[in-house]
Parts: sequence; structure tokens; C-alpha cells
Amino acid sequence: MPLHPQAQAWRARRAAAGTPPLYTLTLDRARAADLADLRAASGTGEPVAVVDEFTIDGPGGPLTLRHYHPQAATDRPGPALLYLYGGGWALGSLDTGDPICRALANGTRADVLAVGYRHAPEHRFPAAVHDCYAALDWIARNARRLGLDPARIAVGGDSAGGNLAAALTLLARERGGPAIVHQLLVYPNTDHRVPAAGDSSTAVDGGGSVHEGRSTRGEDPAHGEDPVHGEGPAHGEDPALFNRHSVAWYWSHYLADPADAAHPLASPLRAPDHRGLPPATVITAEYDPLREEGEQYAAALQAAGVPVTLRRYPGMPHGFFAMPGVLDDGRAAQLFAVDQLRTAYATPAVHTERTASAEAAR
Repeated sequence: MPLHPQAQAWRARRAAAGTPPLYTLTLDRARAADLADLRAASGTGEPVAVVDEFTIDGPGGPLTLRHYHPQAATDRPGPALLYLYGGGWALGSLDTGDPICRALANGTRADVLAVGYRHAPEHRFPAAVHDCYAALDWIARNARRLGLDPARIAVGGDSAGGNLAAALTLLARERGGPAIVHQLLVYPNTDHRVPAAGDSSTAVDGGGSVHEGRSTRGEDPAHGEDPVHGEGPAHGEDPALFNRHSVAWYWSHYLADPADAAHPLASPLRAPDHRGLPPATVITAEYDPLREEGEQYAAALQAAGVPVTLRRYPGMPHGFFAMPGVLDDGRAAQLFAVDQLRTAYATPAVHTERTASAEAAR
């Protein structure tokens, strides 16, 4: 379908204002602009009961954790979510992820914790992965003291945060813990390689199943063509949207060595084995250069026997999950994530006798 009317209006405002792509700015300016953009699009953050902030020991020095206590928490010891903000591993902060954490805490009635992991290019791969793992391990070891149930800890994140969440599940499996009840992956980076137009890829059919085949195509808002691949303003080239140049710019900051791109903790899709990973919810956006790899990752998990729910939001651009103030589907996707997490917390995962499901966006 064409770019959603609300997304078209948002895009038009950015174009009219001459908003430069983040990848054309210095890092300092890009970090400030990213925070300003998200604050403008996220809407008013929900009040929660309490927000605590403290430091723990990390592999590269102190790490800041921000702890969101939901307004209506009645289940103690309660569930928890470690949420990892996006920003291409180079941008983003506890503040850019703050509105999402508040909404997920209140919606799930779970405590949400966020970690201020180290950023590239000052600290390249795998620094962020190890920081996030240190936070997960600390939360699990201190769960009882925090009033949390160590058997009901989920991980999640959007964009680069989704990449880090997926990497955490691989690392936790490798190290024998901590146990993760669910992974919420919102338009995650899963593979450094970018598929070319027309490549065979994962798609979601109208019946809601995940299958292998040609890309499910949406329409270019101007030309009625594929919104992600090919050439032209909306084929991953539109400077007013997150595009393939954005993806390349972020990866260029993150990887210290091009060979690191093949490492499963950088490109989780390339892991040789996805068996035994936690059940997953994967959210993708039609107008997103990361759509293919997110849906391919859902298919890889499913093929390995991992329960997966995949939902693609038609007409939405990358970043919409963090934009409920201007995009109704941003709020809808957050509510969908809440439902998925609440179900996971109510029925802790058993990693045997797996079933898989997938769901097309309405």
C-alpha cells in the first residue's frame, strides 16, 4: 500500500522544513537531532509509579540502569523487561527510549529496565553487546532484591536495540543463562548484508503465515512501486525517511573490522543454529530497508522450532514504533507488543514441543 497518510504528512513536514538526514551531520549534531525528533514524535510520556536510576559495574566501567516501576503493579515478585533503545549503536540514549519504556511498563504491569550501553564509534562492536549482557545478568542475579521474578525476564528493543536484544538471546544460550522468557524485536537489524531488489526473501502472506518466496511488495507513495528496493525516491533512497544510506552509515560506525559483520552477535541471522532461543515477537514496517532482514530472522527462528509471532505494519516507515504522537500505528504496535509480553509472562516459555505462529498486520 502507499505510505500511510499520517506518515505522508509527517514526511511532508520534514521535507518542507529542510530536515537534513542524520547521516549528513556530525555525530554530535546527529545525536542531538535524533533526541529532538523522537521527543517531537513520541507524544507525552506516560507517568509511571517511580523511576529509579543507578549504576552497576560493566565490562568497560560503570553502566547506568533506569528502572521504571509500573503504576498498577500487583504481581510480586513481578515480571521484568530489559528494553534496549535504538539509534544505530551510535545515537540514542536512555532519554530517547524513555517514552517507550513508560508505555511498556504501564501496559504490561512489568518493571522495565533500560541500560545506557556504550556507543560507537567511541566503543565499537562488541562493546554494546557485552554491556547489555552485563545488565541482563545483573538484573537476573538481583531479581529477588528488586521484587522481580527471575523466571519472567524478557528482552526487547527497536532497530539497533532489537539487534542487541537478539544478540543477547544468542549470548545467553551460549553462556547457559540468564533465562529469557521472550524476545521483542522491533524492526531489528539482523544481517549486515542488504538484499538486492527481487531477491528471494521472507514474506508474510495474506493468511498470516511466514513463508519463503519473493518479497511482498508495497507501493511507492509516488509511483506505486516497491517501497524498499530498486531506484527512486522511496526505494530506500528517500532522504526524508530512514533509508539504505542510514543503514550503511550506522554500520560504518559500529564495526571495527568488516569481518565482524559475519559474527552472529553483530548479524544474528548468520548464527549457524537458532534452536533453543526464546519465543519471539517480531514487528516490521513496510517502508523500511530493514524489513527483509527482520522477516528473514522471524523465518529462521520458526524454522528452528522457536515460537514466533510476526506482524508487519503496512504503510509505516522505520521508527514508527517510537512515534505514537504522530502515527496511530505507533501506538497500536506498542499495544500489540504489550499483549504479546503479557501473554509471555502469564505462560512462561517451555523450550520443548515448540509451535510457531505468524500474524499479518490488519
